Amino acid sequence: MRIAMVSEHASPLAALGGVDAGGQNLHVAELSAVMARAGFEVVVYTRRDDPGPPERTTTPQGYEVVHVPAGPAEQVPKDDLLPHMGDFARFLLRDWTVKRPDVVHSHFWMSGLASVLAARELGVPVVHTYHALGVVKRRHQGTADTSPPERVPIERALGREVARVVATCSDEVFELARMGLPRSRISVVPCGVDPEVFTPLGPAAPRGALRRVVTVGRLVPRKGFATVVAAMKRLTDTELIVAGGLSEPSLADDPEARRLLAAARDAGVQDRVRLIGRVSRAEVPALLRSADVVACVPWYEPFGIVPLEAMSCGVPVVAAAVGGITDTVVDGVTGLLVPPRDPDALAGALRTLLDDPALRDAFGTAGADRVRARYTWDRIARDTAHAYQRAGVAAARLPEPVGAGEAP
Repeated sequence: MRIAMVSEHASPLAALGGVDAGGQNLHVAELSAVMARAGFEVVVYTRRDDPGPPERTTTPQGYEVVHVPAGPAEQVPKDDLLPHMGDFARFLLRDWTVKRPDVVHSHFWMSGLASVLAARELGVPVVHTYHALGVVKRRHQGTADTSPPERVPIERALGREVARVVATCSDEVFELARMGLPRSRISVVPCGVDPEVFTPLGPAAPRGALRRVVTVGRLVPRKGFATVVAAMKRLTDTELIVAGGLSEPSLADDPEARRLLAAARDAGVQDRVRLIGRVSRAEVPALLRSADVVACVPWYEPFGIVPLEAMSCGVPVVAAAVGGITDTVVDGVTGLLVPPRDPDALAGALRTLLDDPALRDAFGTAGADRVRARYTWDRIARDTAHAYQRAGVAAARLPEPVGAGEAP
């Protein structure tokens, strides 16, 4: 079976941590790898944003990446890419006319638009994952939302046009229902974690005598890092490590980094708050294992991969009760959930775990068990293949898990 993955702004080859490089890049890369490992032919189409790489390259994981010429071959903010989706769709149509895929899996709304335009003429079913919804972004960001005005109506139209929608969490299903999409046309398939990489056993990043809270993600305001900094004022004998943004030598040029450092100075905790910049994927597990608690408190979150990675490492989580996090973190079992933008509630939850090593151990063990039962990429691939089958792709079949157990 030939699968065309379309991810217009989020290349699976991109370095994570930039403003437009995060969970979607990882999702496309890992899903493509496990599908290729299962014997499917997988081709990922992403917009060329650099003149250097070849048009087509085969990754060590066995899937192919095609750099589509659509717009300038340079970095362009994703919210400015809509005018180039016509060229993107025309390239897809030419390529798929030569070698027709059995199914198209589009990621993000502009990929969905280009995929539907190209696949319509060939009669290829399109399965779509939104990754984030414009109505949710507008609700939380208001006038700061830089999405083009066409986004919301296009997302509604996509829901009616595609063969099936793959939502990443139950909260997204609720939002799609509000948009008028029937529940019967939606499959829920979360993001995944590699439990052989994010494991409780392994090296931990160096640390001192202070208790440690770690938070990881793109340095953008909605990720809620300022809330964690504010909570530090209410904690003693505790340091905060913030990973994300530019690499450390250039971190001073990052406006969000400057804002967070100013907030730490204003709160009088600048000596206990350390911004370490972008951390490579290979370094993330050791950083998470060095934490007593991992904090993840965005204002809103379409899914949220960091809590899962921390749980997989056996580290308890304090997280905001928003979006997909309410599916992954079981309050009082694998971590604690708090309201977003509430430093007092966050500080209280962090203090509860920091003061109780036995509770941290119990939450960590339950979190690792939950990831291995529900959130491995093999499980995600099987669920995705089932969604392809529900879209009418008979060839999409992966072996069922053997001996998979339940978890908290």
